[in-house]
Amino acid sequence: MSEAATRLQVYLAHRRALVEYATPLVGSRAQAEDLVQEAYFRFVRACGQPDIRQPASYLYRIVRNLAVDLMRSLAAEGRRNLAYAETIEPDLLSPSPEEALLHRKELDEVAAALAELPDEKRLAFEMSRLGGVPFHEIARHLGVSTASANRMAQDALLHVMRRLNRAKG
Repeated sequence: MSEAATRLQVYLAHRRALVEYATPLVGSRAQAEDLVQEAYFRFVRACGQPDIRQPASYLYRIVRNLAVDLMRSLAAEGRRNLAYAETIEPDLLSPSPEEALLHRKELDEVAAALAELPDEKRLAFEMSRLGGVPFHEIARHLGVSTASANRMAQDALLHVMRRLNRAKG
């Protein structure tokens, strides 16, 4: 059996465990799977190197090093983004008093529109739009079908939009 085939067998035998190992290191299973795949490519490219006595340990070390590199890269990117955000004029980040007043009035209209709704429609709207809860969970919470939960949230949204349009003009 060739060295590349042997390494493939080692990788396949440890792939699931490698993903489980990498997931907490990088914070996401999807990133961990990508990282483990990249580790395999590096593992295979090392075929020309002297004999590796513990190939599984070597593979884990590659995964760990790639995870550390990824986290360093993400941290550096975050620092660059923060430095960029600090260069933007503060006036552009905060609304003027006039804009703040307009936004406050709109929020008051939204609150009044939601208060006019039946409790189930208001709750469906709040859970989906403000809480990001999927409709199947909203439906289970309200004891209705998923389609009904979706329809209630849509009806509430239309009511809020109509109220805002009446207030503007």
